[in-house]
Amino acid sequence: MRRLLGLKDLVHHVIEQTTNLVEEQQEAVARKPIQILSLSPGLGEAARAVDGVRKLTASAVYETIRATNTGIRKLEDAGVALARQAAVRAGIPEETLDHPEEGLATPLRSTALGTASWWADTAQGALNAAFGDFLRDKENGLEIRMGFRHGGRAVTPGELALLLQDPTSKVVILVHGLGCTEWAWSFRAADLHGDPETTFGTLLRKDLGFTPLYVRYNTGLHVSENGRALAELVAALVRDYPRRVEQIALVGHSMGGLVVRSAAHYGRERGEAWVDLLTHAFCIGSPHLGAPLEKASHALASVLGFFDTPGTQVPAKLINARSLGIKDLRYGYVVDEDWKDRDPDAFFEDNRHDVPFVDSALYCFIASTVTADPNHPMGQLLGDVLVRMPSAFGMTPEPARRIPFHIGHVAGGLHHLEILNHPDVYAVVKKWLAEEQVHMHRERRKALPGSG
Repeated sequence: MRRLLGLKDLVHHVIEQTTNLVEEQQEAVARKPIQILSLSPGLGEAARAVDGVRKLTASAVYETIRATNTGIRKLEDAGVALARQAAVRAGIPEETLDHPEEGLATPLRSTALGTASWWADTAQGALNAAFGDFLRDKENGLEIRMGFRHGGRAVTPGELALLLQDPTSKVVILVHGLGCTEWAWSFRAADLHGDPETTFGTLLRKDLGFTPLYVRYNTGLHVSENGRALAELVAALVRDYPRRVEQIALVGHSMGGLVVRSAAHYGRERGEAWVDLLTHAFCIGSPHLGAPLEKASHALASVLGFFDTPGTQVPAKLINARSLGIKDLRYGYVVDEDWKDRDPDAFFEDNRHDVPFVDSALYCFIASTVTADPNHPMGQLLGDVLVRMPSAFGMTPEPARRIPFHIGHVAGGLHHLEILNHPDVYAVVKKWLAEEQVHMHRERRKALPGSG
């Protein structure tokens, strides 16, 4: 029911916003000729009188649309309340009615592709990516809240602790990218591994004894907001986990890699105990210096907005309506200071701050190119299509602003989604998660000046 109510509310919000945009642009169109005619000694007074009548008429029409929209919404709310009361009287628990998945749960296997639950989750994930901040601000039921998922369902850390089978002391938390859900980690599992349920998480469980946990979150929020939420979620997990946690690894894909970096930063800032258990932070195909598609969207909106015509202003406003999470991908923002008190639509204004790494962790990047040879000029230019190699490396032309990853790898012949579950990429993750790598990193840290 929560999704259905959210969809209902979203339709009414869209009607309201569309009405506002049309009214605003009609006024902009009418304003120019009236301004010109008002300068004419013979026509000025008549033009202003006609314009006054037009404004009253137009205002009445738009207010009628708004009032009708509000009235229908109130009738729907009353009907929903009656239906809810009837459902409760029929013995359906209220918590079931409020559950985000409404009985639908997408299993973590590649064969779930195309099922009703997959379509519902995918549509909701995409909607959150595009307008997640709007959904949050409107308290819309379609908003995805940061949390763990088990069997496709949202669970609290306490509930998760009861559901885990044979939990180990080593935990790996997998964080998906923009517009996705945790299902993405099973991308092409049947084709790539011969088993539709194989993910990096299941492989790490089998090979290295890690307990895999998956999160789902609203990718339309600022990366730093999701970073803080993830830091709090991991802290709650450590408190509620059924045994003592000895090692934590964070694995993020695309935007998820930025969220991982942000979570480690805020966990350290808050003095969370789990940060000392963090041994690895993986960023797989992450746009640390920005994503070209977001930069192109920003450039197009800025150019269109420069011209004061309805034909350019309307598209500019629609493009700029994209979420703050997407706008963070323009330069790879991961902390509040990057965006706070800043205009998110300022023309190519880079306010990215340098964020130090957590001392205990090995920070790893994995990039890919669509060409089999990563050194091929086309591969260097395109990267994995959505993220170019310098951005995935954190390799800015300014040496002082480079993101100093400890170790990295480039996989050839893979696009942005394929690296999510590819055996070649997993081999690298497995290698770096081996105990020898942790030991080597800690020894390197001890050798640094001023290290304890």
